[in-house]
Amino acid sequence: MSKKIGILVGSLRRESFNKKIAENLVQLLDKKYSYEFVQIGDLPLYNEDIDHDNPPKVYSTFRDKLSSCDAFLFFTPEYNRSIPAVLKNALDVGSRPYGNSKWDGKPAAIVSVSPGAISGFGANHHLRQCLTFLNMPTLQQPEMYIGNVTQILDDDGKIKSENTNELCKKFIKAFEGWMEMF
Repeated sequence: MSKKIGILVGSLRRESFNKKIAENLVQLLDKKYSYEFVQIGDLPLYNEDIDHDNPPKVYSTFRDKLSSCDAFLFFTPEYNRSIPAVLKNALDVGSRPYGNSKWDGKPAAIVSVSPGAISGFGANHHLRQCLTFLNMPTLQQPEMYIGNVTQILDDDGKIKSENTNELCKKFIKAFEGWMEMF
Protein backbone atom coordinates (compact mmCIF):
# COMPACT_ATOMS: atom_id res chain seq x y z
CA MET A 1 0.00 0.00 0.00
CA SER A 2 1.33 3.43 -0.96
CA LYS A 3 1.88 5.99 1.77
CA LYS A 4 0.95 9.63 1.53
CA ILE A 5 3.45 12.18 2.81
CA GLY A 6 2.36 15.60 4.04
CA ILE A 7 4.87 18.34 3.20
CA LEU A 8 4.84 21.32 5.58
CA VAL A 9 6.94 24.37 4.73
CA GLY A 10 7.48 26.88 7.51
CA SER A 11 8.28 29.79 5.20
CA LEU A 12 5.43 31.66 3.55
CA ARG A 13 7.63 33.86 1.37
CA ARG A 14 6.79 33.61 -2.35
CA GLU A 15 10.43 32.80 -3.23
CA SER A 16 10.97 30.64 -0.15
CA PHE A 17 14.25 28.73 -0.12
CA ASN A 18 12.56 26.08 2.02
CA LYS A 19 9.85 25.55 -0.57
CA LYS A 20 12.43 25.30 -3.36
CA ILE A 21 14.38 22.68 -1.40
CA ALA A 22 11.14 20.82 -0.63
CA GLU A 23 10.25 20.80 -4.33
CA ASN A 24 13.66 19.34 -5.12
CA LEU A 25 13.43 16.65 -2.45
CA VAL A 26 9.94 15.39 -3.30
CA GLN A 27 11.18 14.66 -6.83
CA LEU A 28 13.55 12.11 -5.28
CA LEU A 29 10.75 10.12 -3.60
CA ASP A 30 10.04 6.66 -4.93
CA LYS A 31 7.02 6.89 -7.24
CA LYS A 32 5.08 4.49 -4.99
CA TYR A 33 4.65 7.36 -2.51
CA SER A 34 2.28 10.25 -2.96
CA TYR A 35 2.69 13.62 -1.34
CA GLU A 36 0.78 16.82 -0.74
CA PHE A 37 2.00 20.26 0.22
CA VAL A 38 -0.17 21.10 3.23
CA GLN A 39 -0.83 24.84 3.39
CA ILE A 40 -0.40 26.43 6.81
CA GLY A 41 -0.46 30.17 6.07
CA ASP A 42 -4.21 30.62 6.29
CA LEU A 43 -4.68 29.07 9.74
CA PRO A 44 -5.89 31.54 12.36
CA LEU A 45 -3.74 31.57 15.49
CA TYR A 46 -4.81 28.67 17.67
CA ASN A 47 -7.36 29.73 20.25
CA GLU A 48 -9.26 27.14 22.25
CA ASP A 49 -12.19 29.55 22.64
CA ILE A 50 -12.90 29.52 18.88
CA ASP A 51 -12.12 25.81 18.59
CA HIS A 52 -14.45 24.63 21.34
CA ASP A 53 -18.03 24.61 20.03
CA ASN A 54 -17.81 25.61 16.39
CA PRO A 55 -14.25 25.28 15.03
CA PRO A 56 -13.38 27.41 12.02
CA LYS A 57 -13.78 25.47 8.78
CA VAL A 58 -10.10 26.06 8.00
CA TYR A 59 -9.17 24.13 11.19
CA SER A 60 -11.35 21.19 10.16
CA THR A 61 -10.03 21.17 6.59
CA PHE A 62 -6.44 21.27 7.84
CA ARG A 63 -7.04 18.44 10.33
CA ASP A 64 -8.68 16.33 7.63
CA LYS A 65 -5.60 16.78 5.42
CA LEU A 66 -3.36 15.71 8.27
CA SER A 67 -5.54 12.65 8.90
CA SER A 68 -5.09 11.59 5.28
CA CYS A 69 -1.29 11.60 5.60
CA ASP A 70 0.80 8.67 6.81
CA ALA A 71 4.02 10.62 7.41
CA PHE A 72 5.36 14.17 7.31
CA LEU A 73 8.35 16.06 5.98
CA PHE A 74 8.93 19.42 7.65
CA PHE A 75 10.97 22.19 6.05
CA THR A 76 11.87 25.06 8.34
CA PRO A 77 13.81 28.27 8.23
CA GLU A 78 15.23 29.64 11.45
CA TYR A 79 13.69 32.76 12.97
CA ASN A 80 15.42 34.05 16.12
CA ARG A 81 17.00 30.62 16.79
CA SER A 82 13.66 28.83 16.60
CA ILE A 83 10.89 27.77 14.24
CA PRO A 84 8.57 30.30 12.59
CA ALA A 85 5.31 31.07 14.40
CA VAL A 86 3.27 29.82 11.43
CA LEU A 87 4.80 26.35 11.76
CA LYS A 88 4.30 26.21 15.53
CA ASN A 89 0.69 27.32 15.02
CA ALA A 90 0.14 24.49 12.53
CA LEU A 91 1.49 22.00 15.07
CA ASP A 92 -0.88 23.40 17.71
CA VAL A 93 -3.96 23.35 15.47
CA GLY A 94 -3.22 19.78 14.38
CA SER A 95 -2.75 18.61 17.96
CA ARG A 96 -6.14 19.79 19.19
CA PRO A 97 -8.68 19.20 20.54
CA TYR A 98 -6.73 17.59 23.37
CA GLY A 99 -6.59 13.83 22.96
CA ASN A 100 -7.34 13.98 19.24
CA SER A 101 -3.97 14.90 17.74
CA LYS A 102 -3.66 14.27 14.01
CA TRP A 103 0.12 13.96 14.39
CA ASP A 104 0.12 11.12 16.93
CA GLY A 105 2.38 8.20 16.00
CA LYS A 106 3.10 9.39 12.46
CA PRO A 107 6.75 9.31 11.34
CA ALA A 108 8.44 12.56 10.40
CA ALA A 109 11.68 14.08 9.22
CA ILE A 110 13.03 17.62 9.38
CA VAL A 111 15.00 19.69 6.90
CA SER A 112 16.23 23.11 8.00
CA VAL A 113 17.29 25.57 5.31
CA SER A 114 19.14 28.84 5.70
CA PRO A 115 21.15 31.32 3.68
CA GLY A 116 23.55 31.35 6.64
CA ALA A 117 26.29 28.89 7.50
CA ILE A 118 24.63 27.55 10.68
CA SER A 119 21.92 25.95 8.51
CA GLY A 120 18.94 26.49 10.80
CA PHE A 121 20.42 24.27 13.50
CA GLY A 122 18.41 25.92 16.30
CA ALA A 123 15.10 25.65 14.43
CA ASN A 124 15.77 22.03 13.54
CA HIS A 125 16.28 21.09 17.17
CA HIS A 126 13.36 23.15 18.48
CA LEU A 127 11.10 21.44 15.97
CA ARG A 128 12.43 18.04 17.08
CA GLN A 129 11.45 18.92 20.63
CA CYS A 130 7.87 19.71 19.55
CA LEU A 131 7.59 16.52 17.49
CA THR A 132 8.79 14.46 20.44
CA PHE A 133 5.95 15.81 22.56
CA LEU A 134 3.49 15.15 19.72
CA ASN A 135 4.61 11.49 19.65
CA MET A 136 5.98 11.74 16.13
CA PRO A 137 8.90 9.36 15.67
CA THR A 138 11.43 11.58 13.90
CA LEU A 139 14.23 10.38 11.65
CA GLN A 140 17.47 10.74 13.59
CA GLN A 141 20.08 10.12 10.90
CA PRO A 142 21.00 11.50 8.56
CA GLU A 143 20.22 14.93 9.94
CA MET A 144 19.44 17.44 7.21
CA TYR A 145 20.76 20.97 7.54
CA ILE A 146 21.12 23.01 4.37
CA GLY A 147 23.18 26.17 4.83
CA ASN A 148 24.38 28.73 2.33
CA VAL A 149 21.31 27.85 0.25
CA THR A 150 21.76 30.81 -2.08
CA GLN A 151 24.96 29.21 -3.33
CA ILE A 152 23.47 25.77 -4.06
CA LEU A 153 20.36 26.75 -6.03
CA ASP A 154 20.43 27.76 -9.67
CA ASP A 155 18.23 30.48 -11.20
CA ASP A 156 15.39 27.97 -11.67
CA GLY A 157 15.45 26.85 -8.02
CA LYS A 158 17.12 23.53 -8.76
CA ILE A 159 19.96 22.21 -6.65
CA LYS A 160 23.17 22.67 -8.62
CA SER A 161 25.56 21.26 -6.02
CA GLU A 162 26.31 17.59 -6.64
CA ASN A 163 27.33 17.12 -2.98
CA THR A 164 23.97 18.51 -1.85
CA ASN A 165 22.12 16.33 -4.37
CA GLU A 166 23.86 13.24 -3.00
CA LEU A 167 23.01 14.25 0.56
CA CYS A 168 19.37 14.76 -0.46
CA LYS A 169 19.21 11.32 -2.08
CA LYS A 170 20.66 9.71 1.04
CA PHE A 171 18.21 11.60 3.26
CA ILE A 172 15.14 10.66 1.18
CA LYS A 173 16.20 7.01 1.04
CA ALA A 174 16.58 6.98 4.83
CA PHE A 175 13.19 8.68 5.27
CA GLU A 176 11.50 6.12 3.02
CA GLY A 177 12.99 3.30 5.10
CA TRP A 178 11.94 5.10 8.30
CA MET A 179 8.33 5.46 7.09
CA GLU A 180 8.11 1.79 6.26
CA MET A 181 8.83 0.92 9.88
CA PHE A 182 5.45 2.39 10.92
